[in-house]
Amino acid sequence: MPFVQRELASRLVRAARAFPALVLTGPRRAGKTFLLRKAFPNASYYLVEDPDAIARIRSDPRGWLEDMHTPAILDEVQNVPEILSYIRTLIDRSPARKGQWLLTASYDFSLMRGISESMAGRAAVFQLLPFSYRELRAYRPARSWSLVHGGFPEAVLRPRASSDWFRSYIQTYLERDVRSLLSVKDLATFRRFLALLATRHGQLLNKTDLAAPLGISVPTVAEWLDVLETTGHVLLVPPFFENLGKRLIKSPKVYWVDSGLVCFLLGLDSRSALERSPFIGPVFEGFVASELAKNQVNGGRRREIYHFRDQQGLEVDFVVPAARGAVDLIEVKWSRTVTPDMAKPLQKLAAAAGARRAHSWILTRSGATTGPSAVVPGVRTASFAVYLGGSSALTTG
Repeated sequence: MPFVQRELASRLVRAARAFPALVLTGPRRAGKTFLLRKAFPNASYYLVEDPDAIARIRSDPRGWLEDMHTPAILDEVQNVPEILSYIRTLIDRSPARKGQWLLTASYDFSLMRGISESMAGRAAVFQLLPFSYRELRAYRPARSWSLVHGGFPEAVLRPRASSDWFRSYIQTYLERDVRSLLSVKDLATFRRFLALLATRHGQLLNKTDLAAPLGISVPTVAEWLDVLETTGHVLLVPPFFENLGKRLIKSPKVYWVDSGLVCFLLGLDSRSALERSPFIGPVFEGFVASELAKNQVNGGRRREIYHFRDQQGLEVDFVVPAARGAVDLIEVKWSRTVTPDMAKPLQKLAAAAGARRAHSWILTRSGATTGPSAVVPGVRTASFAVYLGGSSALTTG
């Protein structure tokens, strides 16, 4: 596979000098193993997924670990989370040895519980999501990002086979993970759930609305959503709760992290199909949400993205913390044409938040490539690329 420099790479190398262990989580096929093997070329490699390997590890975990050459990459350790306590013991024997244990996991709730209990202070934890816009722009600046292909390495680097790849990905990874975590037997209903959730992309989360058409319970919907979120496939954007003297809607908004995956689930396999679709606006909005999250986690910051909606109908797509206690208020528009009316929600919310604390933006797919411009006083408009630190445009396919 061609090498695309990941923004997280330098942070992993720095952390390996300070911590005995690293843990890299994220969705399957996002490039976790490839990144670690590139960043640490002298590390030995062990895949902890084959049933025979898992059986050997469980029969003698201490012997298996003590026999290996370190530094060592242990891939997919969520399959044997009990091994973390043995790694902790080895770390405590030689606490001055840094960067010896490089662990990956495709979902993290059981793993993170093990880390908090067994490896507190011993491991630096990172999340790797599919390629960001900035990463791919640095790799091939002459081409635009494609919403239809998204950011999974194998889909974006082999675009002609992307539909077949997404179909295989859902069957091979998503369904397998859900089965292993929740013992789901009715995969046909789960596939329908994935497709239905894709149609709710960018909307307020309503679990009852998802459960009723499928004939399943709200707790089942909650469990399936939890799996999709903890495996890095779905992003729940919570409401902005700061007291602004308004009665707020308290439901999160739901987005698929990867635009290519949601387009596949919606049956949109080409640029023309997406541009004709009523989902073009939500797909672009979700793309921006995902890029905001990627920029935060790749930069070593907490993922902090919120939305705002009150019971009087005032709505702003995203509220993002900025420097010195300020916030960025963001409206996302697929249209290249920005009108003053688009700025009204931003002006109202900025007035409630305080002018010195709020910076208001309207982000479009393209347009101002040299810098932001003002659409009305206090509200700037720019292409998403300029806001994210890039300099080019987006295509649908």
